Amino acid sequence: MLTPLAILFPDLRPEIFSIDIGGFTLALRWYALAYIAGFLLGWWIIQRLMTRPALWPANTAPMAPAKVEGLLTWVIIGVILGGRLGFVLFYQAGYYLEYPSQILRVWEGGMSFHGGFAGVIVAGLLYCRRHGVPPLQLADAMALVAPIGIGLGRVANFINAELWGRPTLAPWGVIFPGPAAQNCPWDWPSAICARHPTQLYEAALEGAVLFAVLAFLVWRRGALRQPGLVTGAFVAGYGLARFTVEFWRQADAQFITPDNPLGHVLALGPLGVSMGQVLSLPMIAIGLVLIWRARQATQPT
Repeated sequence: MLTPLAILFPDLRPEIFSIDIGGFTLALRWYALAYIAGFLLGWWIIQRLMTRPALWPANTAPMAPAKVEGLLTWVIIGVILGGRLGFVLFYQAGYYLEYPSQILRVWEGGMSFHGGFAGVIVAGLLYCRRHGVPPLQLADAMALVAPIGIGLGRVANFINAELWGRPTLAPWGVIFPGPAAQNCPWDWPSAICARHPTQLYEAALEGAVLFAVLAFLVWRRGALRQPGLVTGAFVAGYGLARFTVEFWRQADAQFITPDNPLGHVLALGPLGVSMGQVLSLPMIAIGLVLIWRARQATQPT
């Protein structure tokens, strides 16, 4: 058997620190810190955007900077409820129908980006209706900062040694701990099982690259003057990035069978798509429609 070049997973733990108090353990986890940092950075950037009326149509920001703090509360609720319900419905509906009491156990893990995205949309629309804020303009501000939280969350996924990719012989493959990560196909031509660090691929594409593109559109191209353009670029960009990385990401265990080792939910012969790709295709289409409509609405007549 071959023993390829690979990277041994570093000595990282999901918990930054933990404290035992009266029989209870209080812990700060990297995943929680990623959420907190993403929310705070997003809040700060959106607040700054609202102090720059020149960036917006008619030189008027859609809301006062002081109202951004209230928006943060709505977004947090939308992310948590939507992310959890999305995971339950899209990935393990059968299990949670049998054990509904487990749905509320968010601290045990199980969040879906697509569900969280839907939750943010609902929360944002409710906030706009209550406070009289133009929905598309607020969506553009939120879309600009979303890649920050997504990127940090993917780094936390790597630290947690979860959501890793398919086996690889590439020299940048990572030897993740745990029996599941080491469960390579029986005919794998190596003595060890290294996998694509797809969490880092997603952190780069869905986080750093997507934020850089959106920031360029906002500050160099004046994209906020075309309501819906930044939102469309984010939705299509995330969908494309996620669809691409899914080719190297390990499918969720519930979709993998001896006859379907790649975990395709739709297949045509040897070709197929994963659940993540199925959920990303509508995002690409919706994003392109939003971009087209934003550009059409601002064309001179």
